[in-house]
Amino acid sequence: MSARLRAELRDLFEVVLLPALAALLPWRVGFRVLRRVAAHTWFYGEPNRRALSEAQRLGWVGDPAGWLLRRNLTSAVDHTDHYLARTRSDAWMARHLDVEGAWPPPGQASFLLTFHWGAGMWGLRHAGASGLQVNALVAPVNGEHFRGRAILHRYIVARTRSVALALRRPFIDVSAGFREVLRALGRSEPVLAVIDVPPDQVSTSVPVRILDLPARLPTALLRLAVERGIPVYLYTTGFRLDSGRRFLRIRPLGVPTEVAALANAIAGELDALIREDPPSWHFWSEAERYFRE
Repeated sequence: MSARLRAELRDLFEVVLLPALAALLPWRVGFRVLRRVAAHTWFYGEPNRRALSEAQRLGWVGDPAGWLLRRNLTSAVDHTDHYLARTRSDAWMARHLDVEGAWPPPGQASFLLTFHWGAGMWGLRHAGASGLQVNALVAPVNGEHFRGRAILHRYIVARTRSVALALRRPFIDVSAGFREVLRALGRSEPVLAVIDVPPDQVSTSVPVRILDLPARLPTALLRLAVERGIPVYLYTTGFRLDSGRRFLRIRPLGVPTEVAALANAIAGELDALIREDPPSWHFWSEAERYFRE
C-alpha cells in the first residue's frame, strides 16, 4: 500500500468516519466510543505523539498514556463537533452545554478572544444563537498545505464553512487585512479571534510568560482595543473528561488601557487553562515555535 493511500485512509477514518459515527449516536454513547478509540496510541498518529514528546520535554506530562488519551480525545471531540454542529439544534446545545458568564450585549463593538484549547465549535454556535453579529477572523485554507491529503483538505474546507454556519454570518478572511475589522467595529459588532498563534505567523507581538516560559502574543488587535477603547472578552470551550459534557466560560476583561497589561492578562488566562488541562491545548506539537523570546 502506498504512503499516499495510507494517509488518505487514516484521514478518512479520523476526520470523517469515526466522528460522523459518534455524531449519529446519542452523545453519551458517542463519547464512550470516542474514548475507547482514543486509548489506542496509533490514533491521530504522529502529530499527537509529537505533542506528547514536546509536553514531556517541557515537564507537563505525569502519565504519558493518560496524557495521550486526553490529547487524542480532544482531537476526536473537536472533529465530531463539526458534524454535531451541522445536525443538532440549539435545543440540543442548551441540554449539553453549561455556560458561565455572558456575552456582550448586542450592538456593542467588542473583541471576543479565545485560544486553541478544548473544542471550540459550541462557543461559536452559542455566540451565533445569542443574537450577536459576530465577525470571526479566519485564515484562508491553502490547498498547497494539503498536497497528497485530499480528504483532509475537503474536511478542513467544510469545517471552515461550519464556522460561518455556527455564527450565522460570513467570517472575515484574515488575509484581507484590517479594513473589514474596522468596518465591523464601526457597525458596533464584535470581532472574534483566536489569539494564541505562533509569533512567526504575525508581524508584531509582545513578550509574555506562559508556563514559566518565554512566549509572545500578537499585538495588532490588542493595540486596536487600547487605542479605540473597545472592551475585550475571553472565552473558552471545553468538555468534561468523565462525561463529555460541554462547558463555555466567558470572562470580561473590561476596556484595556495598556497593551502590555492586556497581553499579560490574556497570557495569565492561557497559563491557567493549560495548567488545568495540559493535553487540551492544541499547540503542543508547535511548542518550539511558540515558546521563544
